[in-house]
Amino acid sequence: MDFTEIIGFVAAVCTTISFVPQVVRIWRTKSTKDISLGMFLIFCAGVILWLTYGLLLNNLPIIVANTVTLFLILTILSFKIRYK
Repeated sequence: MDFTEIIGFVAAVCTTISFVPQVVRIWRTKSTKDISLGMFLIFCAGVILWLTYGLLLNNLPIIVANTVTLFLILTILSFKIRYK
């Protein structure tokens, strides 16, 4: 693994784990009233496109980060629907 890939993985970890506190907060409070459904749907589409891009390039940092981020976003979206 070269320096560029290390930078990519560190960036991926930072941006991906930023969603964990939101998932935990929603799970604890059972409240999603301050979550914008439109924003998360658009963001989800973007993450799917980034994941596709990473797969096409066979770029592991992009693939891993966007797979985990997609899981976290889908979790938030499922909470948004469930706790309406």
